[in-house]
Amino acid sequence: MKAAVLNAFGAPLSVEEVPDPVLGTGEVIVDVAAASVLPYLGEVFSGERQYLLTPPVVPGAGSVGRVRAVGPDATRLAPGDWVLCDPTIRARDHALTPDIALQGLTARGEGGLRLQRHFGSGSFAERLLVPTENVFPLGEIDPAEAGRWTALVVCLVPYGGLLAGGLQPGETVLVSGATGNFGSAGVAVALAMGAARVIAPGRNEAMLAELERRFGTRLRTVRLTGNEDEDRERMKEAAPDGIDLVLDLLPPAAPTTAVRAAAMTVREYGRVVLMGGVGMLGGDPLALPYPWLMRNNVTVRGQWLCPREASPRLIELVKAGLLDLTGFAITEFALGQANEAVAHAAATGGRFALTALCP
Repeated sequence: MKAAVLNAFGAPLSVEEVPDPVLGTGEVIVDVAAASVLPYLGEVFSGERQYLLTPPVVPGAGSVGRVRAVGPDATRLAPGDWVLCDPTIRARDHALTPDIALQGLTARGEGGLRLQRHFGSGSFAERLLVPTENVFPLGEIDPAEAGRWTALVVCLVPYGGLLAGGLQPGETVLVSGATGNFGSAGVAVALAMGAARVIAPGRNEAMLAELERRFGTRLRTVRLTGNEDEDRERMKEAAPDGIDLVLDLLPPAAPTTAVRAAAMTVREYGRVVLMGGVGMLGGDPLALPYPWLMRNNVTVRGQWLCPREASPRLIELVKAGLLDLTGFAITEFALGQANEAVAHAAATGGRFALTALCP
């Protein structure tokens, strides 16, 4: 089959003939119709993000396609089924703390690297080998809309954070990083889950205006100044009845002061979920006041990616009409245009304008 290969960090992707995946028990082979191209992939491929990815490798995290073949232990999937492929691969030999690899992108620790050596070839290819439990039926979809369904790959990240934070219908959630790729998707997902109000802070005036246009009165934007104390008060004023949940999705370049300013807006007994990239490339550690945490009974939780049950639940939100994928504009590239696709994704920055590679 043909695939886009990263032969070394800093090198451009090379479209090459690579061996077809070989089916085993507990695995599915999928014909890739559309693969998600994340805005920061260029930083991964250059080595800037220092992800645990071992070249040469076929990159690409998450895709939509049709089942080509299933293993003997699959009882409901069948060739021809349209499916979403979740790139979060977990080891099967430890239920409490499984090793994790993000297929075609990174891994967590040595155990994750071992997973990567088997399932490391990602979705920038004509075919993809995926664990059976990572393949989720979409039902019948328009083949021309396969690229649009890759928006689920982006939405799964904030959805995992909102599930971890226990968001309930009628609550108020603040999405820190709301003007970014995952953050803007998080606004849409939180509203789809029944949030009464979403607070969207940011400094990107154009994107804040776009969020206001899209989501109306259930959304309140906050223009940030960069002053921690002032910004915290501005965010609190946007939710006079209190903020139940703060979801942090700020990128690695953001300062920890921005994380703290948002986190400390949460009400007494509120929850904070940390899911962004702050600190991944060094910098100051996040400091939260012990007395504030204790006396206000605040729960702070880290969350990486999403649980397995998130994918079918998110698919149902779309089918029910609660999460509208037509709000995402998709630009598609052929496999031979893999480098152009990565550059386009970086230039557009996501934010309801997604990029898909369509082998």
